[in-house]
Amino acid sequence: MEGVDIVNIVSYSYVDNGNIKGRLPMHSSPRPTAQEHGATSLFGRLWRSSAPLTAVGLLMLGAAVASLVGLLVDPRIITGAPAWLKPFKFAVSTAIYSLTLAWIFRWLPDWPRVRSVVGWVTATVFVFEVAVIDMQAWRGTTSHFNVSTVFNAVVFSVMGAAILLQTLTSIAVAVALWRQRFVDRSLGWALRIGMVVTIAGALTGPLMTRPTETQLADARAGARMMVAGAHSVGGPDGGPGLPVTGWSREHGDVRVPHFIGLHALQALALVAVVVSRWRRPEAAKVKTIFAAAASYTSLFLLLLGGALRGRSVVAPDTTMIAALGIWLAASVAVFGWIGATSSRVSREHPGGTLA
Repeated sequence: MEGVDIVNIVSYSYVDNGNIKGRLPMHSSPRPTAQEHGATSLFGRLWRSSAPLTAVGLLMLGAAVASLVGLLVDPRIITGAPAWLKPFKFAVSTAIYSLTLAWIFRWLPDWPRVRSVVGWVTATVFVFEVAVIDMQAWRGTTSHFNVSTVFNAVVFSVMGAAILLQTLTSIAVAVALWRQRFVDRSLGWALRIGMVVTIAGALTGPLMTRPTETQLADARAGARMMVAGAHSVGGPDGGPGLPVTGWSREHGDVRVPHFIGLHALQALALVAVVVSRWRRPEAAKVKTIFAAAASYTSLFLLLLGGALRGRSVVAPDTTMIAALGIWLAASVAVFGWIGATSSRVSREHPGGTLA
């Protein structure tokens, strides 16, 4: 994040119909005042961008620490995992997302209503979601897919409706990003595409809430449905999983593409920060972002397809191995081509930029 500020990505500068608007001219470097220097802390800037999201981000970091304590002192196991592991993972994930979204809002100065509505909705939903997950862990039961009692079923349904509301409101941020003009074109494209893929990743969540064939068969046979939905495809939840994540080592697991998709925003933003430091023409930096976005999106889709076919990410079948091999080779080839051609252009036109 600090690197982005250095390369003159200024939230108040943009172009509209060929006219420069905002506080700074298009090619000027930001010159913070003494007051700005005195108030410059990372969380201070985030707070000014979105107080609700920054507050929730800090709150979730505290919740993550509390969950770590729970992992150390509470020996209970829920569906094959330590009781406080899911609360820890969700606290960390929501903290990252909240603070990232607050940072993105700095580049949307002309969208105050979007920032306000999305910020408050996201903050409220995240606090509710993590509070419910913590409550269910404290009760010694699951928060997701749990329909064993009327209370648990209502809790799960409300959680699903709340997170769907948050996901739908985030579409407004994607629209704002696509309409906003950026001084740094590579950052702009990284945030636009990253937000779209993040929303797509979030929308894989409902795939896990559908009752499995086994659950439906038991219900048809007259058994009470205790669980509706599953992370795993091709086998029950709670089997051998990868450390920390718990992703199934034996079956497909929708949590894998869900995770990859959700964090596209952070991944592509980090690529943009790295690219901003390259001594390459601007067009080459934009091409790099497009290539990174295409590679990341392809990986998300490949992992989603593999999970839905019941293949574990650590036990892929021949089809998945071949697809991943093609993906890797294509990604390396494209990045290599961009690096070679941009280097040649830089030597032929030192100090110039590509049109």
